[in-house]
Amino acid sequence: MDLKERFLQNCLKFSENRDLIENLWLKIEKKHSEKGRFYHNLDHLENMFLELEAVKDQILNYTAITFSVFYHDIIYDATSRANEEKSAEFAVSRLEELNTDQAIIKEVFEQILATKTHQISNHHDTNYLLDADLSILGKDPETYMDYTKKIRKEYSFYPNLLYKPGRKKVLQHFLELESIFKTDYFKSKYEKQAKENIQSELNNL
Repeated sequence: MDLKERFLQNCLKFSENRDLIENLWLKIEKKHSEKGRFYHNLDHLENMFLELEAVKDQILNYTAITFSVFYHDIIYDATSRANEEKSAEFAVSRLEELNTDQAIIKEVFEQILATKTHQISNHHDTNYLLDADLSILGKDPETYMDYTKKIRKEYSFYPNLLYKPGRKKVLQHFLELESIFKTDYFKSKYEKQAKENIQSELNNL
């Protein structure tokens, strides 16, 4: 299922207004195709859904997590520290237009905010969202290297003098977590490789 169809099917649970849904989708497509989005784009969303499909039977509210994937990076400004808060608020306003259940809106809001710190959550599904979001860290070294180049491009306005210390801080944050991945499935699939990839990048910075 492509991204647009996936979004449509999720929205139709709450509204049959296809013009509204089309406009909501076009906004998602436009925001994720903005100039300067080398990694945080539609491909990232595709990858997250690929990862989540494998654990779909373990997710309690797939409708909510689907909206969270679509909206978690909707606002992405590499110079801002409030992307997650802005994305969460953006999601709320759009889901209210759809007449989405308040319980789902609240869940999506909290899940998107959780992507700011990637700390283990006491909310079951949130941990799956966080793990899918970080799954790139545990891919093969070549894929990981490609990811690091795309992230560097997103921060190309920073010289190495500023970029490298900032990047090191992010990577060390991940290594200091008790575990990068929160769920057993993702932990067993990606934890070991993720730590090797991150350490390798740190060594080269």
